[in-house]
Amino acid sequence: MPLSDIEARVQAACDAANRPRADVTLIAVSKKQPEDRIEAVLEEGHRVFGENRVQEAAGRWPGYRNRYDGIELHLIGPLQTNKARQAIELVQAIHSVDRPKLAATIARLAQETGDCPDLFLQVNTGEEPQKAGVLPGDADAFVADCRALDLPVRGLMCLPPVDEEPALHFALLARIADRNGLAGLSMGMSGDFESAIALGATHIRVGSAIFGARPG
Repeated sequence: MPLSDIEARVQAACDAANRPRADVTLIAVSKKQPEDRIEAVLEEGHRVFGENRVQEAAGRWPGYRNRYDGIELHLIGPLQTNKARQAIELVQAIHSVDRPKLAATIARLAQETGDCPDLFLQVNTGEEPQKAGVLPGDADAFVADCRALDLPVRGLMCLPPVDEEPALHFALLARIADRNGLAGLSMGMSGDFESAIALGATHIRVGSAIFGARPG
């Protein structure tokens, strides 16, 4: 689907929710996408992208930044502590701060470098054992701990279970964010971003709807 069609859907969802379009950041999820598809989206003028792995991002985005101004890169996948320094140097936001050890590592590196990306804390709203993120019952304490480390916590992120109604999880994340005074909500993907916008998403992560299915 062309980027223009996705933009039109985002605008329509914002209109339906009585929200300004500027309130919602569309992150084009470029992980594992071929270079020609990414360049096509860059040529259309889009500048906010999401990558799943630090190594893949480091291999392609410095080159794109030499050719295109204003690129904003978000890390949306899991982050190992030994890749945290590289991530801090490369991206403008990390959406997957999912455990105290990672938060402490980022805080230490931020002190060393004097810089830190915007951070979203990952909440495992479905309490799925195979997924990362703090449990909803632990989220308030995790937010407080990260703030005590002087980390720039922008908001929360979730990945709803594939077999459950995502709106229930979006609403839960919004409630946790609200009671902690957090404005950022990273939620909603290709199949459900309209619902996420209706429930307050500030960042939506859209991949296949923009780029098409990833090559096998």
